[in-house]
Amino acid sequence: MPEKSNNIEMAGTMQFSYKTVGTCSSRINFTIEDGIVKGVTFYQGCDGNLQGIGRLVEGKPAEEVIELLSGIKCGYKPTSCPDQLARSLRQALSSKHAEASAEQL
Repeated sequence: MPEKSNNIEMAGTMQFSYKTVGTCSSRINFTIEDGIVKGVTFYQGCDGNLQGIGRLVEGKPAEEVIELLSGIKCGYKPTSCPDQLARSLRQALSSKHAEASAEQL
């Protein structure tokens, strides 16, 4: 099971760090600002491809990125670096929604 993301909130901006599972990359760091994905950085893995993914998702709504990348497999593996990014974004959005709900109580 993936390690829980660490997050830091800065004036409506949330920074996340996600430990990947089942991929060559070991960690993904990113920011979500008003639902928009920014600054995606993968650690380890296929450097050129992962830089490309980071640039392609930059500035896109997190929900759109999740829809585009969820379920992509890498060879025989049940997941991939893009799928791990989608999972990390889903987890990040869930934690943001949980925090917002708790604040309303």
